[in-house]
Amino acid sequence: MEHTIDLNKYELRTDLITEIIDNNDINSIDTHINEYENIKVTKVLLDKNNSLLLNKKEGIYITIEFEDITDFNNKEKLKQIFSDNLKNLIEEINIKEKDSCLIIGLGNSKSTPDALGPLVIDNILVTNHLFKINEVEEGFRPVSAFIPGVTGVTGIETSLLIKSAINSVKPNFLIIIDALASQSLSRLNKTIQITNTGINPGSGVGNTRCEISYETMGIPVISIGVPTVVDATVIVSDTINFMQKNYVFNKEFKKNPMNKLVLNNSINYLKKEITISSEDKKNLLGLIGSLTEEEIKQLIFEVLTPIGYNLMVTPKEVDFIIDKLGNVIGNGINKALHKKVE
Repeated sequence: MEHTIDLNKYELRTDLITEIIDNNDINSIDTHINEYENIKVTKVLLDKNNSLLLNKKEGIYITIEFEDITDFNNKEKLKQIFSDNLKNLIEEINIKEKDSCLIIGLGNSKSTPDALGPLVIDNILVTNHLFKINEVEEGFRPVSAFIPGVTGVTGIETSLLIKSAINSVKPNFLIIIDALASQSLSRLNKTIQITNTGINPGSGVGNTRCEISYETMGIPVISIGVPTVVDATVIVSDTINFMQKNYVFNKEFKKNPMNKLVLNNSINYLKKEITISSEDKKNLLGLIGSLTEEEIKQLIFEVLTPIGYNLMVTPKEVDFIIDKLGNVIGNGINKALHKKVE
């Protein structure tokens, strides 16, 4: 009996607007792309019609993709680009220079992949208390910061804690930082998304809580997120895709007599333009090779999820990377909010 994959039964989650657009292959969306050497910035203006089509909120989405954050110069360049884009978004949604800001670092500081929010808060320049004693120079705005923890530790819904903080501090707008979910290994810890549409806490680790947005909080909400984990489905499906590319690359590589003295295992085939035919897929993977990339992901999800093996995975160097990301985002926020921060 032939097995039919129920594509509607299983849904792979992603919080990245660029992945959702790619998956749906829509060309009518207002998209602007700028590249700064090895950093790519994609700005998406999602209108009402496309919002309904993609099941994502209407608004502005800025995606910053980068490669190496361990190099000092690359890190400083990323910080500047991130800060410039955040500052432009703040101005675009009509937030004034002296409007006060409450920055929320979501996540669990005891779980490294989920510690981005608290680490960002460690790098935030807090000024709200100084305004109350008139010890602030011109060029700074009132900024408060708060780490609400996670519901599993506090027993309190995160959105309720944030509402209480808003009622006490009365900020003009919020900035929320959290981990995100992605469907690609290449974007893991290498993508920052900024949006004015709010956020669902815990979405990056599959534990979504109540939404934090203008509609629920009553003030503008800018959310900043980085995909810090991927599940096993993504790893296996990406590996199959890499196998196909490697198979075609090696086949073409060996055809050229000039390559006989070159070790092809030292060449990064992912940086090559490779076209994979249906025949190549079937030759390498048989029946699975006849499936589309999306169908392969759905099949792996269907196989791993019921038996509890669709594990969430993060790179071994995550401690080092998360610390760097916390520094980039925290200091980038400072530069965007205050004129006197360099």
